[in-house]
Amino acid sequence: MARPREFDEKQALLAAMHVFWNKGYARTSLNDLLRVTGLSKSSLYETFGDKRKLFMAAYEVYRQERMQMLRGYLSSQPTAYASIETFFETVLEHAKNDDKPFGCMSCNEAVEFGPHDPELQELIQLDFQGMEAAFAYAVRDGRQDSSIASTLTDQALSSLLTVNHQGLQIMARSRMDPNRLQMAVAAMLTVLK
Repeated sequence: MARPREFDEKQALLAAMHVFWNKGYARTSLNDLLRVTGLSKSSLYETFGDKRKLFMAAYEVYRQERMQMLRGYLSSQPTAYASIETFFETVLEHAKNDDKPFGCMSCNEAVEFGPHDPELQELIQLDFQGMEAAFAYAVRDGRQDSSIASTLTDQALSSLLTVNHQGLQIMARSRMDPNRLQMAVAAMLTVLK
């Protein structure tokens, strides 16, 4: 008779996610994963299979949580423009916080894996497409509530927001001066008006 699991799989995935997010896949060692999850090597392999499968499961948790967070921010204020502005202000605040040097996990992994891992690239593209779709809904809402009046198409604006978010994440991770990041976000937001 198999022994019941004595750990919370979701907590183990969250712990692994943060290590992969911070260090990347290649720089994350098995010892890192064992330390943060509190699992033995046999429990880790029995539950998740191998490092790659654990990474893919942890990345899926990241994608789901990030999309839920993004949708929450994009509907958090009285107008769509204010919601988009609040989202980017939060990203800027995280960029100033030395305890959160992670950037965007999707962006980090796109850089780390490049075109060499088609399976992961497909998931990364789905994540970026999901982000763009969330921004597109916010832009449409902004046109309806009259907080967004740009003459650019909804597609152009949602692509602009997505690409700028990813660029902001890379620049924040490289420790660019937060004041310059703030100026860039302010300039981008003027395009929505």
